[in-house]
Amino acid sequence: MALDGAFLHHLKREIETAVLGARVEKIYQPNREEMVFFLRTRTDHYKLLLSARANSARIHFTRFVPENPKQPPMLCMLLRKKLSGAKLAAVRQPELERVLFLDFDAINELGDEVRLTLAIEIMGRYSNIILVDEKGKVIDALKRVDEEMSSERLVLPGLTYLPPPPQDKLCLLTTGPEQIVEKMESNSKEMELSKGLLSTMQGVSPIVCREIEHITGRGQPLTVHGMTKEQRERLVFFLRRLRDTVQDVSGQPCMVINLQQKPIDFSFFDILQYGTGAITRQCGSFSELLDAFYEERDRLERMRARSQDLLRLLTTNSDRLSRKINNQRAELAQCAERDKLRINGDLLSASLYQLEKGMPFVELVNFYDEAQPVVRIKLDPALTPAQNAQKYYKEYRKARTAEEKLTEQIDYATRELAYLDTVFEELSRAQTEQDLSEIRLELMDQGYLRKPKGKQKPTRQSPPMEFAVAGGFRILVGRNNRQNDQLTLKKANNRDIWFHTKNIPGSHVILITEGKEVPEEAMIQAASVAAWHSRGKDSSQVPVDYTQVRNVSKPQGAKPGMVIYVNYHTLFVTPMDPETLV
Repeated sequence: MALDGAFLHHLKREIETAVLGARVEKIYQPNREEMVFFLRTRTDHYKLLLSARANSARIHFTRFVPENPKQPPMLCMLLRKKLSGAKLAAVRQPELERVLFLDFDAINELGDEVRLTLAIEIMGRYSNIILVDEKGKVIDALKRVDEEMSSERLVLPGLTYLPPPPQDKLCLLTTGPEQIVEKMESNSKEMELSKGLLSTMQGVSPIVCREIEHITGRGQPLTVHGMTKEQRERLVFFLRRLRDTVQDVSGQPCMVINLQQKPIDFSFFDILQYGTGAITRQCGSFSELLDAFYEERDRLERMRARSQDLLRLLTTNSDRLSRKINNQRAELAQCAERDKLRINGDLLSASLYQLEKGMPFVELVNFYDEAQPVVRIKLDPALTPAQNAQKYYKEYRKARTAEEKLTEQIDYATRELAYLDTVFEELSRAQTEQDLSEIRLELMDQGYLRKPKGKQKPTRQSPPMEFAVAGGFRILVGRNNRQNDQLTLKKANNRDIWFHTKNIPGSHVILITEGKEVPEEAMIQAASVAAWHSRGKDSSQVPVDYTQVRNVSKPQGAKPGMVIYVNYHTLFVTPMDPETLV
């Protein structure tokens, strides 16, 4: 990833400039791999994010503060005890290593001032956040490393902190460009210039090395031993310019965005290697760049991690119901031949005079069939002819009752499966911890989750989403099934218009009319928002039913979000992000 030692060097300066001397006001741990420090200076306050995620390890100021768990983790409570009120005294980085040390002046339990250090190691899946005392001993770490995990470097409370082992690479700040090129050329293995630079220089990422090759070769690919004298001189020149940029911390945060408007990379200077295949956008600060680059991806990853238990629960119950329905349908298919049992009983009753006890079977004419074929009927030799007839009648009645019960059970299980499908859909659209809490509460009410013991603090209900459409009208969108019911059956006026995707799980959408006539554009926009907040979001020409709220009702005993409606019309629309409306 592009957050290399050189980029971290710029972040170090940014952090020093803003919060050196600031005090720690609050500490939060939103999840097991991230910490957020609230730092207050004399004139302002900042939120410093520390992440040890394998694919997005970093440190920077942030505007997006993740939701915090109700109960803070153990490490979070330890850091609050040790660092609350502490002053940030120094920010250190060894050369261009991807490690940053935050030194804090804190007060211990005895009232003495001590120097505690927080080490942020940005090393992919080995990333870590480690608290070290004034004697260099590890107090605790976000990820403890024992002998089973590593035999070279242990990270456990009480052990001496050892920095990550240095790589055999040259630091751009302490080594001249000529020496870097000479060492790279001393490698007898022929390789691309970008790979040669990456294996020789400390603290530079692949995108930086590719950019150096790109501008050195004027867009043409180069190899380490295939450069001309002029290209070698250009390489030394651009390495010197790169060194000056890093040494003077004069880089410009730039993000690379593809043609689909998605961020794909970033660096601390302008990137030209993508040509017309991407756009380079400059950001106001390095923290702002990282915030924009990682925020959406991290939010989705956090929600995925927090919703895993719900996803497992829904998957398990859906699979169980599907198997149950298939088995019951197979049994129902067997009941389809129940009339044959009744006919056998009638034929035996009509021919009792021909039968004797002990017969294993009998062949009789089926007078129910116009062709009057001869059928063989199996008999129980231990029963009398009359008892054999009654046995067939009994099996017929049993099959008829089973058909009624199975039809009823299949109908109930099918409705339950459809309900779980709607919960799957609302889980996929959940954006906050509050959304997940409301889904959990809904599943508790339906008996899928156990309710916690003891008196619980009432959960605050989040309001429905609200957007504006053409003509100044408002639309309300339910976030989950319980809110759908509340919105449609209690909050909406009878003259308001209700929208929902046809036979597709999704949100209830209410267009507030206030008794006014609604223009066609507003109707289409409301239907497009209903399609956006449904499983048909990524489709085109999604069918959306609409009707007045007065025509929508809820059957007695129906699951949350399940309604029936009459006198409706259908629009076929393309899903539209409500943020782009009006």
